[in-house]
Amino acid sequence: MGYKDVYAAWKADPETFWMEAADAIDWVKKPTRALFDDNAPLYEWFKDSEVNASWNAVDRHVEAGRGDQDAIIYDSPVTDTKSRITYAKLQDKVAALGGVLTEKGVTKGDRVIIYMPMVPEAIIAMLACARIGAVHSVVFGGFAANELAVRIDDATPKAVLAGSCGIEPGRIVEYKPLLDEAISLASHKPDFCVILQRPQCIANLVEGRDIDWADAVANASPADCVAVSGDHPAYILYTSGTTGAPKGVVRPTAGHLVALNWTMKNVYDVDPGDVFWAASDVGWVVGHSYICYAPLIHGNTTIVFEGKPVGTPDAGTFWRVMQDYNVKSFFTAPTAFRAIKREDPTGALIKDYDLSGLKALFLAGERADPDTIIWAQDQLGVPVIDHWWQTELGFPAACNPMGIEALPVKVGSPSVAMPGYDMQVLDDAGHPLPVGELGAIVAKLPLPPGTLSTLWNAEDRYLKSYLTTFPGYYETGDAGYIDEDGYLYIMARTDDVINVAGHRLSTGAMEEVLAGHPDVAECAVIGVADTLKGQLPLGFICTNTGTDRTNEDILAECVARMREQIGPVAAFKHAVVVDRLPKTRSGKILRGTMVKIADCQDFKMPATIDDPAILDEIRTALKTIGYASAG
Repeated sequence: MGYKDVYAAWKADPETFWMEAADAIDWVKKPTRALFDDNAPLYEWFKDSEVNASWNAVDRHVEAGRGDQDAIIYDSPVTDTKSRITYAKLQDKVAALGGVLTEKGVTKGDRVIIYMPMVPEAIIAMLACARIGAVHSVVFGGFAANELAVRIDDATPKAVLAGSCGIEPGRIVEYKPLLDEAISLASHKPDFCVILQRPQCIANLVEGRDIDWADAVANASPADCVAVSGDHPAYILYTSGTTGAPKGVVRPTAGHLVALNWTMKNVYDVDPGDVFWAASDVGWVVGHSYICYAPLIHGNTTIVFEGKPVGTPDAGTFWRVMQDYNVKSFFTAPTAFRAIKREDPTGALIKDYDLSGLKALFLAGERADPDTIIWAQDQLGVPVIDHWWQTELGFPAACNPMGIEALPVKVGSPSVAMPGYDMQVLDDAGHPLPVGELGAIVAKLPLPPGTLSTLWNAEDRYLKSYLTTFPGYYETGDAGYIDEDGYLYIMARTDDVINVAGHRLSTGAMEEVLAGHPDVAECAVIGVADTLKGQLPLGFICTNTGTDRTNEDILAECVARMREQIGPVAAFKHAVVVDRLPKTRSGKILRGTMVKIADCQDFKMPATIDDPAILDEIRTALKTIGYASAG
């Protein structure tokens, strides 16, 4: 069946569609039905089932005779380390760590915080929690102590699993002092911490509270898989960019397993045994869904990569990993490709590697501008698939489903809605908008299995944040439109749609224009306050390494391009060249913070910012063109 047939089959009978998808999962107790809607708009999936995520991700592959297949490949250019873990070996490691937790009193439903770098033990920690029915909450390694403390108080974990350090190019980030400070700041105190001692930094252990990971697992009795109900939380994941109280997304176990397994073939077109690589971090939803759970549930080999797209050692490191491990399907953020393109605009380094095994590149996490997509297509010679989803959703909502049918690519669109998602565009009053008109992107309820069921300890906030503005729909917070072929276009966060003299304009469309300039490596457009027009667009431009053009010439040409392609209505007159853009560690540009700096407003330092010093650079650049004057 083609895409239209599969989507129509879901829409006609979603119950049968998801029950058939559920047949691919090993159940302790099979579900009798898929959707439970008695508590709408709080929907639940496969609620009456019993299942174990660790069994589905590890043990069943060993039982099926595939224990010798690689489950995890670890590649760390920052430590010059490479290793492989088979499914059989992974089973032993997960069971041992599960035994450590069990012996220390962690039981079904208890929370465990994981504060780890990109090492295989981070995946082992997640699976060990799932094995015994504990609910894990991964916090990005190296997160500030006060932010970690807030999450400790919200999740109230019985234990913390942490690495002694993380390793960035040229520096070691000690995690243990941050963890110690966080525990001292938090009102809730975990019973114990298990510390993975990395040779680059041996941490001091607190007597009576901290135990050494290696010693503990060496002496542990292996834990068996514990059955949990289908609605049991697999994990809590705090959304990036959170200000004030964190929003802990809750992911129910059964729907998570069914949906993720379905995507591996239908979206990413990989078969069991193929090597799948998501270059992300376990601290983000991509790391949960597509480094840990989905590839392993589906029987793929997953790659844990500890490095950067550039600088470890150069802009060819991604190609080297793809060649060395015969990666079939690759998933990363557009910001990674923009970084590579900036360092190697002609793609010279790609020619040094054999990428014949690569069949497709998938991009998500930040809007993929057409210029980056076209560059990647030209350099790699494979389909470059922009796809769209969110932490809350857990898996792609809009994509070109390569395992069902390779649809025509429309550069700038993440393609079409996946089964489970009825995407619509509404105006501020909740009325459907015509084809091609910019509005709020929503999904008709119920959301599919695998999406969030609520926010941890904050059901009212869940309803208010996502389900109240447009009754009967999930509010994505994104703005865009749907074209005559049903292709979705994500143009900006709703907050990033600017109003220039009564005209609603998309900052994403403006960024496309800037990114199309041959000397522009990366860019961002924000709306700043203006007494006459309400708002005016302001551009930030990073130029390609090695360009011989002057900044003045590039800026003048960008202004001219905007006038030509968007029109005088955009009133685009101001742009500034900067060395880099402020981003979260997952690569999202902090546009809201840039707006506050430009408008001289107070702001809270974003918890997930990659490098706070960038904000001073942005403020300095803005002052040169008359903004941030009070900063």
